Amino acid sequence: MIFRRRRYGEVVERQLALFVSEDGDLLEDVDRALERYNHADADDAEDLYGDYQLAIEAATDRLGELRDTYARTLEDPDDYVREFNAAVVRRWRALALTIDD
Repeated sequence: MIFRRRRYGEVVERQLALFVSEDGDLLEDVDRALERYNHADADDAEDLYGDYQLAIEAATDRLGELRDTYARTLEDPDDYVREFNAAVVRRWRALALTIDD
């Protein structure tokens, strides 16, 4: 098995740790919104799913800000952006669909 070294692994892990410490409430919002949606009756489910999507969007917007701020300092940010997005998906699967935006 070949293990590929992540060039930006340490930077990304520090950024994700910063996100958790400063913006962890956004992840809690995602969890709470999903919980409300999962327990909703049919009449409320559509609105609550929309709330869930908004919570995901808020979290990924903030993560995107962290990512893009650092990416602007790099001459060729493509590898970094890929590593960052992959790390987010590994850590928070619910954010997978919107982190690439």
